[in-house]
Amino acid sequence: MLFHEIYGRYFAVVSEILTEAAAGTLTDAKMTELVREKAFAESTLTIPAALKNGIWPLLRPDNSTVLEHAPTMPLTTLERRWLKALLSDPRIALFAPDAAGLEDVEPLYPQDAFVYYDRYSDGDPFEDPEYQQVFRMILTAIHEKRRLRIRFKSGRGRRQSWICIPVRLEYSSKDDKFRLISFSSRNPLTINLGRIRICQLLDPYTEEEFRPKAPRRKKLTLELTDERNALERVMLHFSHFEKSTEKLDELRYRLTVTYEQEDETELLIRVLSFGPVLRVIEPESFIKLVRQRLDVQNRLRAQN
Repeated sequence: MLFHEIYGRYFAVVSEILTEAAAGTLTDAKMTELVREKAFAESTLTIPAALKNGIWPLLRPDNSTVLEHAPTMPLTTLERRWLKALLSDPRIALFAPDAAGLEDVEPLYPQDAFVYYDRYSDGDPFEDPEYQQVFRMILTAIHEKRRLRIRFKSGRGRRQSWICIPVRLEYSSKDDKFRLISFSSRNPLTINLGRIRICQLLDPYTEEEFRPKAPRRKKLTLELTDERNALERVMLHFSHFEKSTEKLDELRYRLTVTYEQEDETELLIRVLSFGPVLRVIEPESFIKLVRQRLDVQNRLRAQN
């Protein structure tokens, strides 16, 4: 077990209650509020009662604590090594996380300990200084609600320049790439960060200026053949999409997936990753996207 049970939710909420008590600010109402926010629903019936009636002898009747100091929960060496390993991931490093306190420990595992067999090999250059600069500038623009001027190469190799309002960054685990989701005066724009060559911060925008339309929802019908545990894998990979499943016979299932237009590229990648066990039934527009993607892949193989 990497994390001990004392780092679980029950211990964490009691620690916060005792911290309030040590500061002299704990009331019965505050105790109930902390439990409701940070523990489970039924915990409001058990945790305050256990502290008030002395089953857990940590509080006095006046809501002061018997502890001399507020509780602390220092990390063990194993936990620090685990965090060091996480922060060594080049994708996490893009967010410039604070690694203070981890200088004297080795990562629990090296980054090459994992082999990804279901991922494209041409992922983004996360450790490239120019890529990192673009990423952090986009992140700053999102946080500070500022416009961006971006210059990039389109999929056809054309150089383009857009002024846009950045909305969010999106990571594709299949492509191993980050995408920028944005809006401009022309059209919605989704672009791989690896294509962006120059990025410039512009003036802030107001909420009145930025009122995106409600996302367009679409439906995709798939037929699944349950070979090599395909049903379980599909349910896992499509877990965050709204969907319904109908059993056709012992091996075949019909899936209807509801998704937003901006998620179509990621959905296409996931559908293709299952190969012949997952067949697109409708709509015709999505079938066309599948054919286009396969044509591109075939041309690339021919060139290599």
